Amino acid sequence: MKLFSQTVLCSLAGAAFLPATGNATDAIARGLADEENRPQRYNIVYIMTDDHTAQMMSCYDRRHIETPNLDRIAADGVRFVNSFVANSISGPSRACMLTGKHSHANGFVSNESSVFDGSQQTMPKLLQAAGYQTAIVGKWHLISTPTGFDYWEILPGQGDYYNPSFIQMDNKRVVRKGYVTNIITDLSLDWLENKRDPDKPFCLFIHHKAVHRDWLPELKYLSLYEDKTFALPETFYDTYEGRKAAAAQKMSILKDMDIVYDTKMHLPDSNTPLAATYRALISRLDPADRKRYEEFYRPITEEFYRRNLKGKELAEWKYQRYMRDYAKVVKSLDDNVGRVLDYLEKKGMLDNTLVVYTSDQGFYMGEHGWFDKRFMYEESMSTPLVMRLPKGLNARGDIRQLVQNIDYAPTFLDLAGVPIPADMHGVSLLPLLRGEQPADWRKSLYYHFYEYPAEHMVKRHYGVRTERYKLIHFYNDIDAWELYDLESDPHEMHNLYGTPGYEQVTTDLLQELHRLQEQYADPIETELQKKQ
Repeated sequence: MKLFSQTVLCSLAGAAFLPATGNATDAIARGLADEENRPQRYNIVYIMTDDHTAQMMSCYDRRHIETPNLDRIAADGVRFVNSFVANSISGPSRACMLTGKHSHANGFVSNESSVFDGSQQTMPKLLQAAGYQTAIVGKWHLISTPTGFDYWEILPGQGDYYNPSFIQMDNKRVVRKGYVTNIITDLSLDWLENKRDPDKPFCLFIHHKAVHRDWLPELKYLSLYEDKTFALPETFYDTYEGRKAAAAQKMSILKDMDIVYDTKMHLPDSNTPLAATYRALISRLDPADRKRYEEFYRPITEEFYRRNLKGKELAEWKYQRYMRDYAKVVKSLDDNVGRVLDYLEKKGMLDNTLVVYTSDQGFYMGEHGWFDKRFMYEESMSTPLVMRLPKGLNARGDIRQLVQNIDYAPTFLDLAGVPIPADMHGVSLLPLLRGEQPADWRKSLYYHFYEYPAEHMVKRHYGVRTERYKLIHFYNDIDAWELYDLESDPHEMHNLYGTPGYEQVTTDLLQELHRLQEQYADPIETELQKKQ
């Protein structure tokens, strides 16, 4: 009877499982019968990284590196080729995922000014109410304490790569020895093995710090990729003609990537603004490990300062260091995704578990001469999304429909048999995972970025993306529109706004933009009109 009370009564709490008629005794009896006849409910393992871009996953792009374990997910399931975020910045992206709502509706619009309201409705809370166990390990980055989770252990803020601190459920901080990507996986697998109830379905969120900036590699991979020369993107020397906001950013590899903090060219007398921060990061290493780390970078550093590079030579040198360090961090990440897949396979859980891999947004790997994200341009608005599907979900290969990170919450609820709240902005991807081709699937996506003025100085903007076109409005201390034909200009180099011959396209996109703003109740245009 204990199992009944824990599982069936929780199931009956969801409207999907409530009987239409009858008294309470009949309802419980029918609930018990339903529970005995219902197939075991799917588990969910949601793996999310930070700033991992699709061009650094070999199931999307084979130019740079191999990611065999991430590729396993796609090979055994689906790869979304039109996957996007609603706001390309870490905290807000996570809030969109948890709530199924755009930033203005969930209240967490910016890393700089927001505190996530943990009292609001979230997908983990709804899963809990339906009898699911929920757990999150790793990066939280929403300032407030996690709610809706039976178990959590999170990184403070961005967290550290080496010997990181974690915040536990009693709000105590502990330092765990090792490399952060390995530790997050260790804690996740420990929860699966030792801390959950094996008789209940679960949703586990494995949130990695990788591949976030400072790109500090696991020590065993220090030498990896050192003999590889990465090809420059064809837009590396973009001059931003006709794009005011693109010209005003501060995320240039040449101008803004710090030579110590980002490329690790540290000397004892280094005094760049970020040099002290860098020294603090590597000081977390144990003495023997720090000696090994410094011995690796010392000859590279001495050679760099001897050469005294300038201009294009310096830009391309910094690009190679960036790509190598980023790729090394991805290697450890891929290893640990493999550990999770191997555990689920060993325990016979893969047939009943949806495994999702994605990132909180995309990232620039030298495109337009940049690192970082934020813009509505393709490299940062798009995000990798691959899923290994359990039995009963028959889609395989590429899914081409437009999807967004606001869709994850309704998808997980739908998979669990939990009613999707009407106020969620996202839609369930479950029909696509069944292999269906819904005729009424969305034809456009809405985007809104708020974090300005702030690091990297990307202007505030909102816009609409359709299957072919993109319309963006930059606002606040600027009033500039941009229009792109993604079919003829996939790299978004030519702003067509105001160009003769595109009047009808512009009108149609403006109408769609206003329709989406009305649908999602984003008040931004009304607010801008009041300021005029």
